Amino acid sequence: MAQRSRTSRHALTAAVATAALALTLAACGSDSGSGSASHGHSGHGSTMPGMDHGTTTPSPSTSDDAMAGMPGMDGAAAGNGLAAAQDGYRLTPATASLPAGKATDYRFSITGPDGKPVTAFAVDQTKRMHFYAVRSDLSGFQHLHPTMAGDGTWTAPLESLEPGAWRLYTSFTPDSGSGKGKDLVLSRTVKVPGTATATPLPKASATTTVDGYTVTVKGDPMAGMAHQMTATVTKDGKPVTDLQPYLETYAHLTAFHQGDLAFAHLHPETEVDGDHGGPTLTFHAEFPRSGDWRLFLQFQTAGTLHTAALTLNVG
Repeated sequence: MAQRSRTSRHALTAAVATAALALTLAACGSDSGSGSASHGHSGHGSTMPGMDHGTTTPSPSTSDDAMAGMPGMDGAAAGNGLAAAQDGYRLTPATASLPAGKATDYRFSITGPDGKPVTAFAVDQTKRMHFYAVRSDLSGFQHLHPTMAGDGTWTAPLESLEPGAWRLYTSFTPDSGSGKGKDLVLSRTVKVPGTATATPLPKASATTTVDGYTVTVKGDPMAGMAHQMTATVTKDGKPVTDLQPYLETYAHLTAFHQGDLAFAHLHPETEVDGDHGGPTLTFHAEFPRSGDWRLFLQFQTAGTLHTAALTLNVG
């Protein structure tokens, strides 16, 4: 019914230059911390540096453009999803800030090597564009599928955002031009004004619970190496076998690195066979860096989408 996701999806570079990471952190306003996986939600703890008392952070648009224009940065950071441009393709937003506390639309376009908006995109897992919003302390997460107007302008309907720094990712494959067939992940940072507080990142754990479901992840990934990981879903101590297809798979797994917010899209390997997936799902995993990663596993039962989050330490 569904095909295994391409294993080449979003190939990740093994390392990013220290100076580039420092600039990325400055643009993102990153701290170490996390909390709930609920969309647009963040916990409250210590005040995030540089985000209170009216302190001004660098313009995300300016910072990201500077990164993309640095020698060697048009592709180096892009392997981790941290660049605004790669191979002549650029994420061009309509704004560098978004309001706090209410749903809002984020509009952007992808311009090609010719400087014109790209309008031809290949379909991957039923969508032409996958869009992620992640707060700098990993406490907020949204996975959306924007709509595109005829002129190439995309609109992502974001749920309410907590104050702070957020990184917005676009994952796509051009279906024409020099980048045809190449998987790209481009991102930019945005500032959500207001007093921002950070939540410490939950400790690494193989198990988490969401909406009454318990998710257990197994695998010992090492940075820069391909590994197989499994996720098992249970409820009330019993195996769950009624997972429904979601984006041509039984679960969608995404991970972000603590600190620099490097992106890792983990590829599902379990084939879909009707509305009775589970309890164990298999993923092809490649993490470019060691350290703590925040994993977001999305799965569907009885028409309801669940998002489970847990912290994984990669050696």
